[in-house]
Amino acid sequence: MALSGIQTGIHYPIPCHLQPAFSDLDYQMGDFPHSETLAKQILSLPMYPGLTSSQVKEVVAVIASIVSKQQDKLLHI
Repeated sequence: MALSGIQTGIHYPIPCHLQPAFSDLDYQMGDFPHSETLAKQILSLPMYPGLTSSQVKEVVAVIASIVSKQQDKLLHI
């Protein structure tokens, strides 16, 4: 996505149960494995009030291209 000029980010790389604000609950790594996995995988895409329809279409086109390329790779294994 970065090569296409579309900024992405991982806004919540630490799951809620491991945040310092919740340290008094005494949760440890491994207590919520699904949340921990998703925190490493979920990607934040551009989303703000000034995003134009053409910019949304561009983001969708880039995502569709990436998914298509990944599917092609899987089909050739």
